[in-house]
Formats: sequence, C-alpha cells, structure tokens
Amino acid sequence: LFEACNTSFQVHLQIDPDNIVDKYNWTQAIAGPVLAATTNSPLLLGRELWSETRIALFQQSLDIRNASFHLREQKPRVSFGTGWIKESILELYKDDISRYTPLITTNFKENSLETLKRKKTPELKALQLFNGTIYKWNRLCYGITGGIPHLRIENRYLPSGPSIIDEIANAVFWIGLMQGLPKKYKSIQNKMPFNDARGNFINAARTGINTYFNWFGKGISARKLILTEMLPIARKGLEKANISKLDIDKYLYIIEKRVKKRKNGSVWIIDSYRELSKNMTRSVASTTLVSCMYKRQQTGRPVHQWKLAKMEDCFSPNIKKNKLEKIMTTELFVVNENDLVSLIDNVMKWKNIHHMPVVNSKNKLTGVVTRSDIDKIDLSESNLLIAKDIMIKQITCAESEITIKEAKMIMINNEIGCLPVIENGELIGLLTKNDIENIYQKYSEDE
Repeated sequence: LFEACNTSFQVHLQIDPDNIVDKYNWTQAIAGPVLAATTNSPLLLGRELWSETRIALFQQSLDIRNASFHLREQKPRVSFGTGWIKESILELYKDDISRYTPLITTNFKENSLETLKRKKTPELKALQLFNGTIYKWNRLCYGITGGIPHLRIENRYLPSGPSIIDEIANAVFWIGLMQGLPKKYKSIQNKMPFNDARGNFINAARTGINTYFNWFGKGISARKLILTEMLPIARKGLEKANISKLDIDKYLYIIEKRVKKRKNGSVWIIDSYRELSKNMTRSVASTTLVSCMYKRQQTGRPVHQWKLAKMEDCFSPNIKKNKLEKIMTTELFVVNENDLVSLIDNVMKWKNIHHMPVVNSKNKLTGVVTRSDIDKIDLSESNLLIAKDIMIKQITCAESEITIKEAKMIMINNEIGCLPVIENGELIGLLTKNDIENIYQKYSEDE
C-alpha cells in the first residue's frame, strides 16, 4: 500500500563531469521551488496532510533506524542530503559509505582497478548496488551506455500525476532549470547555506504553492520566485538545449498558468475533497475524487484547467453491491455508561444527533441512548440518572462488509433507527435511519 503511495515520476538527466559539482548543488537549491509548483499528494487514507505527503511518507516507510541510531543522529536512508558538494562528487559517495550499512550484496567478479589498468571501463557494480539502497531526493548515479561511462542526476521528488501533460511539464521545467544554470549561481556552496535549501524543500512539501522561501538571504514567495526568476532560467536552458520553441512555450505555459492560478494537483485535490465532504462520508468522497481525477485525466488537459470534482458527474455507489463502510459515520460521539444523562442530553443538542453509543471502561459497546429515551425523562427531577440506567441494552449490530441494502433490511426488520457497526469486536461506525434515507434519495431514487 505505502509503496504505491510513494510512486513518483522520476527523471534522469545526464551531466557533463566537468560541471557535475555545480549542477548537483544547483539541483539541490532549486528542489524547493520546483516541488512547490508540482505538489500532488495532500491526502493519505482520507486525511489532509502535507501538500506533498509522499516526502514524509517515503522517509518513514523506509526508515530502519532504531533508538540507538536516533541517539547517534544516524541519517535515514531517504533524505535530502547533509551538505553541499565542495570539490568532487566523490564526497557524496564517501559520505554515504561512511554513514550507511550495505543492505544487499552479491558476488563481484570484477576488480575495478584492474579493469581500469587495462584501459577498459569498470562497471562499478558494488557502487551501483549500494547507491540503489540510498534514496536521496536528488540521487547521483553512475552508469554505462554503449561502453561509455556517464554520470546522471536522478530527480526522485517529482510526483506522479495529476495528468500526463502535467508530468511532462514538470520534467521540462526541471530540465530547463538544470540546463540554464546562471553563472551567478555557480559555486553556490559559497553563497547559500545548505540548511536554507533543505528547509525550502521541506517547507515546499508542507505548503506547496503557498510556500515562502529563504532565497540567498531574502524572503520570497514561491509564486514570485518561480514567475520572475525560475521560468526565465528554464526557458534559456531549454533554448540552449535546442528544444523546439513550440514545446518550450507549451510546457512552460502550463507551469506559468498553474502558478499564477495557485492551482496545482494538491490544491485541486484538497478543494475538491472539501467540497465533496460537505455531503459525503470520507470513503465516498475519496472514491468520487479518484473517479473524477480519472475522468479529468482523459481530457488531456492540465490540472489548472480542471473543474472541481462533483458527485453527479463522477461516481454513484451501487446500493446492492457497495459495502456499508462506504456510507457509515466514522466520526463518532460516544458516552461512557456512567456519564450523566443531563450531559448526554446536552451533547445531543449541541451536535444535533439522535443516537449515542454507550461504552464501558474497556471501550466496549454496551448500549445505545436515543433522543426519544431522554425526552421521556424529566431531567429536573432525575438529574443523577446515568447512561446505563436508560440505555437500550439489546443492541442489533452489523459488520462493515455487508451491503448498504442489507443494512437497510436489518434496520427495517428489527424496527431500529440506528445500526452500530462492529469490526473485531470494536465499534468503528454508526448508520442511522437518516443516513439510509439520504443515500437512497441521492443514489437510488428508483428503488
């Protein structure tokens, strides 16, 4: 599951060895602004998190450090890095070998130094294998193509989606910036603190297009930095690489409009999800969002042109097949069996609810208190009554795996207004008569 959540759109750019130090430092510096324009994963399991949640999720999902490693400040295998390169790219590999234990190995037949003495190109398989287990967001790679060795930078932070044309625009933007490195930003290790670059990257992952950066000692918004400086640099870099003007205009225009409108993938997802959540449960809203995203992708238009997701043109649950978990309420207000009825009365009024599950000290469901039960009591004369004095103890429950239609029939046959949903003995949701009426009215008026 989390491997799928970590999916990115990885781009490899081969770099001239004579310029590799400046180019690698530059790709670290621009990571924050590029990510701010491209974020696309603000939701995880229905929760709003970072604009690019994948940055934190990937680090945690591959973090194999124990407490002692934390105390010794051992770095995680997924990281932005520890500092600028100063003189040679070997500094990167030496630092990694010093910090990280090899995870996998094999039988290496080649003696690289002997191969080099024979004036042949060593494959450096041990280095490549080891480097493949260190997941820097900008990873330096060594490879051989047609017998010729090369160095390339692998950009690992660009997100997958929200559409193919957006992914290509992101890649073009980054490549243009890399090829357009201005002279004033060479030897960047002497001009900008590394912690500013790393902080910019993390802040961009958190707040996306609304990020405010530390850029060479000055504060600047992501939008202003991208529009006034990054896009012109990218254009010059693409022209230098002899990319056709039509392609340059097409893809940089997408980045420009996206930034001007403050509408990248994460913004569209959050705005759509919040709108859908006004009338849907988390599960239905998430399903509808995925359906709408797929339909928007099929148009071939970039995300800044997308309309927000709407229930009526994207998704309609099948009452006979969809599971109860799709529509049940999961944000539950529960009371303890020893809570005063007067308190329960107030909570019901404040939250406009008519059924409250009752649990014991072990958090196990023991009953249900209804609005009608409380209305039968004169609380002015019975102010010491507690939940277990009035709750319904014979409870009909259901499992989340039954269908919506089956849940409706259980409620009709048992003449009940609410149906607690249990999983492994734990209360995980609640379905009420109003929920059933609303879902049938919206999705199944013919039944």
